[in-house]
Amino acid sequence: MKSVYKYSLVALAVFGLSACNQEEKQQVQAEDMATAPALQLITDTQKESYSVGASIGRYMGTHLKEQQALGIPVDETLVIEGFKNGLNDKVTLTEEEMQTVLQALDKKVNDKRTAVAKESAVKNEKASEEYLVANAKKEGVKTTASGLQYQVLTEGTGPKPKATDTVVVNYKGTLVDGKQFDSSYDRGEPATFPLNRVIPGWTEGVQLMNVGSKYRFVIPAKLAYGDRDTASIPANSTLIFDVELLKIEQPKAAEKPAEAKK
Repeated sequence: MKSVYKYSLVALAVFGLSACNQEEKQQVQAEDMATAPALQLITDTQKESYSVGASIGRYMGTHLKEQQALGIPVDETLVIEGFKNGLNDKVTLTEEEMQTVLQALDKKVNDKRTAVAKESAVKNEKASEEYLVANAKKEGVKTTASGLQYQVLTEGTGPKPKATDTVVVNYKGTLVDGKQFDSSYDRGEPATFPLNRVIPGWTEGVQLMNVGSKYRFVIPAKLAYGDRDTASIPANSTLIFDVELLKIEQPKAAEKPAEAKK
């Protein structure tokens, strides 16, 4: 396999759909699919071939949407034509020309992604500061020396965990705009983890709780993920967690060595 082919597959994955005539193209595609015969996947060869194409398409689709959101257009027809030409090793441009173009495109996408991330981080920082100020004034909200805000929703009567304990909790996490990014409730089972191996806001906050309690924590970015941008949490985000402390896991007793037979 030629090196440019491997590079092209990766580069194609960051191509986006052109906004021009996109709605019309999607309607035509939907009509074609409605009238096309049902796809037959019976033999191993058919399934293998389809799986290869679907896997590449799914991977590319994620990046297509991202590039479209970044505002970098591309001619969809030529993307498909280039892909078919590459499969048949009958490309119009030379390897050197394609590598130059693809490297420039990669830089354009990365530069745009970085600019958008910086803009988002500044926006999130301002929104977080405003939210923290307003939330601190709400009835029942307390603020610790570190800046962690918490509110008792239900007070339990069990013991309180230490930072070195492993706890079992149910929780829901949202951003200040109300968007949910995580929930053990949605997964249908509580989470179990050592309390000293999570974000600082969790380590501090859960130690305030008795088993059986439910608290709401508002965790400033400095006690969460800071200026890191994760897949679901933008940089400089204040996080809101509703947490139920279900139990503190007891450490397992060390097994005694088997006695030697006499």
